[in-house]
Amino acid sequence: MNQVEHNSSGKSAGFRLNKARGKVMGVSAGMADYFGIDVTLVRVGWVVGTLLGFGSLILIYLAIGLIAD
Repeated sequence: MNQVEHNSSGKSAGFRLNKARGKVMGVSAGMADYFGIDVTLVRVGWVVGTLLGFGSLILIYLAIGLIAD
């Protein structure tokens, strides 16, 4: 169950947390893997979104971290 299934394009079949590359719960690293972008861009997006959204993205981040995987 720990193996990630890959389709013909080489991408993973679904979203997974990446705890090996992650700083906090592996959410940003997992999102970067899923969308194929740099993890730094995802982390900056979380920070900017949290500041602009008055902290509401913190709850979303925690929910993703607890529900995923």
